[in-house]
Amino acid sequence: MAEESDHKPKLFKKIFLGILAVIVLFLILGTCLFFFYVASAPKVTTAALSSNNSTKIYDANGHIISRLGAQNRQYASAKQIPKQLKDAITSTEDRHFYKNHGVDPVRTAKAAFADLTGSKLGLQGGSTLTQQLVKLSVFSTAASDRTLKRKAQEAWLALKVDHRYPKYKIMEYYVNKVYMGNNAYGMKTAAEFYYNKPLNKLNLPETALLAGMPQSPSLYNPYVYPKYATQRRNRVLISMYNNHKISKTQERQAAATPIKQGLAKTHPNANINDKHEKVIDAYLKQTIQELQAHKYKLHSGLKVYTNLNYADQKKLYNLANKNGGKVGFPNNAFQIGAAMVDAKNGKINAMLGGRKQTVPFGFNRAVRTDRSSGSTMKPLMDYGPAIQYDYFPTYQPVQDTPYTYPGTDIKLKDFDDKYEGNITMRRALVESRNIPAIRTLHHVGIGHATKFLKGLGMTFNQKLQLQNGIGAYISPLQEAAAYSAFSNGGIYHRPYTINKVVEPDGQAHHFKSHGHRAMSPATAFMMTNMLKGVITDPKGSGTAAKINGLNEAGKTGTTQYPSSFHGSLPGYAAMDSWFTGYTKNYALSIWTGYDHQMKPGHYVSGSEVNIAQNFYKYAMQYAQRNKPNEDWTQPSDVGSIQRDGRTEYYVVGHPGDAQAKTNDSSSKAAKTSDTNKDKKDNSRNSDSSSSSSTENHKTSSGNNGSGNNDKSSSSKSNDTDVPKGKASTNSTQNSSQPQAKNSQNSNASSTSQPS
Repeated sequence: MAEESDHKPKLFKKIFLGILAVIVLFLILGTCLFFFYVASAPKVTTAALSSNNSTKIYDANGHIISRLGAQNRQYASAKQIPKQLKDAITSTEDRHFYKNHGVDPVRTAKAAFADLTGSKLGLQGGSTLTQQLVKLSVFSTAASDRTLKRKAQEAWLALKVDHRYPKYKIMEYYVNKVYMGNNAYGMKTAAEFYYNKPLNKLNLPETALLAGMPQSPSLYNPYVYPKYATQRRNRVLISMYNNHKISKTQERQAAATPIKQGLAKTHPNANINDKHEKVIDAYLKQTIQELQAHKYKLHSGLKVYTNLNYADQKKLYNLANKNGGKVGFPNNAFQIGAAMVDAKNGKINAMLGGRKQTVPFGFNRAVRTDRSSGSTMKPLMDYGPAIQYDYFPTYQPVQDTPYTYPGTDIKLKDFDDKYEGNITMRRALVESRNIPAIRTLHHVGIGHATKFLKGLGMTFNQKLQLQNGIGAYISPLQEAAAYSAFSNGGIYHRPYTINKVVEPDGQAHHFKSHGHRAMSPATAFMMTNMLKGVITDPKGSGTAAKINGLNEAGKTGTTQYPSSFHGSLPGYAAMDSWFTGYTKNYALSIWTGYDHQMKPGHYVSGSEVNIAQNFYKYAMQYAQRNKPNEDWTQPSDVGSIQRDGRTEYYVVGHPGDAQAKTNDSSSKAAKTSDTNKDKKDNSRNSDSSSSSSTENHKTSSGNNGSGNNDKSSSSKSNDTDVPKGKASTNSTQNSSQPQAKNSQNSNASSTSQPS
């Protein structure tokens, strides 16, 4: 018994010593790890602590083009910060601010333990006010960067800051550093924005709201989320009471105050005053959306390097706003959306959201997907797939003869109400004739057309129909990127604005659009060769876009009004007019028209349909000023043949090759094509033949006036209207219409309704 009694104390002692040894070991390892982490900590300077925490935006040449929030910050000195605001901040964020040395060991230990155990409290729960200031000044605020290493460095730097600066100065830096929502930095700025008051004029409930906002400025925005803002304000009031800074009566009275009481109805800086900001407004808005998509916080002091060519951007802006007469804009209500993309890599070179805009981040028509593309869709949905999947040669016979949409009694017509009989695919595209385009799509099949479009970055909310072959809801940005694939030998790149993001701690993140093959080089070359003729052929629909001596290609597009409107319109009137063109360097897509196209007088007249082409001509001519004038090289698997005095092309080893060698007549080939097409109609297009109601396939005859719309003010559109039932693309770039009552969701399946 005695031996057992002696054994137990020894065993207990061994266990105790073992546990103690483990603890000491962990302490040693933890200390070593701590000093290993802090050895690589960034430096904290007075400039970093006192500077605004705005995000800087740079153009492609490394020049600053915008400081998000910098222009709106009003700096508050320590003497200008009321005691009540200091009490609210310390009660909420750091009760022991005036006693600790920049770090609260107990709170830090609790937060570290919570992180190790997987608790949601985690590493963000132990920060003192000084640590928060350090984080805002030299570190990223992204959730992915809340690591043990970052926490150790944060604590170390907070100790150094507390040792170097007095408490009143740390408070001053914090009050001026925090982001307060609505592009406002600092609490003095926020007081002016939300209440139109200086800091010392704020009452208790107003002070409590501002003190609580930095934790989540978007969520606690009283204009947008009054419920959450009220809850946050009241938690601050309770903290102030618990910290003995206000009485219970004060807390209850302030908590009972409606959150919107005293809020400013107007804001001093609501309009764009900076000419520089006006020029880049749409591009900046798109950049911000990309940053948010990548989960970056705009108020975290980022350096964002974009792909913007500022000179080209300014040219677009000036053409739309200062040289409107040169282009032909009839009035200030006539609008435009334009996107220019580097055809080789998808970088967005420039972007124009509209004309005569007065508000920041206004409606961006370059990314809208609620207006029909008209005949600019033909290369993308009809003729491109015909070459890619059925190996049509450029001289493929196609029929311009009477045509009725399968399963309906709706007859499709061309702009001149004429039928040209058997013509080549090249001529049909160059002259923008509708019937051959739809016949070609019918032959190719909706499945192949949809697959081809998907490769060009376009997916749709609804199943595509035959009528989409002459128009679908896509944006200028999407179309510029899609046409870039024609220019780039069939390689498609997703368009993007951001080249590099640098975090406050120096971490750099590079961005690149990894291209993929959307079509064969043969398809891209043959389409480009035909699209050249749209501009250079005397009968082409895009001759107004011609730039002498430049190798370029492109396509026009217009959308007509429903037939029910024809009685109230002049001889020629269109809802939309487009031009998308490209060189070896750039692709530029332009939409023109009115936002409220159903409003009386808001139509594109015969003298205005060329505005998109004129704009393209001047903009592309400028963009190409220092670029080589390269032409496209014929791929090795593309053969050529002389037909009717013109060089035509075909894919070697396929039906076009055989036709080239036998030199069959156009009429004989046409009969063969028609027979094959008839055999395929039911098997390949049963989905189109069983399309919905007559109303959903309604097509305007487009016979208002005569001539060619792309030649002069008396000319007429080559493109008829798109029938109802058009599909719209799924696009993260989509934005709302200027007025809700006139807006149309991109999911809509019909044309715009009268306002």
